[in-house]
Amino acid sequence: MSEQTDESRSGRPSRSGWRFLRDLAVIVVVALLASFLVKAYLVRAFSIPSGSMERTLLIGDNVLVNELVPGVVPLRRGDVVVFRDPGGWLTAEQGDDLIKRVIGLPGDHVSCCDARGRLSVNGHAVDEPYVVRPADVDRVSAEDFDVTVPAGRIWVMGDNRYESADSRIHGTVPTADVVGRAFVVTWPVTRWGVLGRYGDEWDAVPDPR
Repeated sequence: MSEQTDESRSGRPSRSGWRFLRDLAVIVVVALLASFLVKAYLVRAFSIPSGSMERTLLIGDNVLVNELVPGVVPLRRGDVVVFRDPGGWLTAEQGDDLIKRVIGLPGDHVSCCDARGRLSVNGHAVDEPYVVRPADVDRVSAEDFDVTVPAGRIWVMGDNRYESADSRIHGTVPTADVVGRAFVVTWPVTRWGVLGRYGDEWDAVPDPR
């Protein structure tokens, strides 16, 4: 039968016990630091303030936003993005941030509507299955428009197309004002899901000439 060490008899942790506690403390600190860095620089939570993105997003939904877009990861047509108010989009009571879908990138020619009520980007008509509109309306926008998106800016629209004050009213958004791309709904649990950009539709759009 082995003899107990002085540390064991005294009730103090052994050397291996101290190493375990030290390693555990390091793991906890690193995890907390990583969580802080992720929240501060990579991912941000955002709560949906209005019905302009219904049915894709409902009032009160919480989403996570990838803040690497557009600084590290480029914007793509179809992305759902959070952006700061460029000025005049919101009242003081409504907050500072908005969420819409990217329709046109810098240099894109965006127009609406064709004979089937669709918008076109660079001459390519886009089918938008996410658009909410009145049952008796076959156009994705009540207003006609024909614009070329300036350099350094994007054209954005809400999915609830007839209840969204977007680029049709306020004009384009500076890419510098984009906070990031919303990629998942986290709350409520019944609404959890990944936010798609409908790449099959948007990737068919040609680049501007």
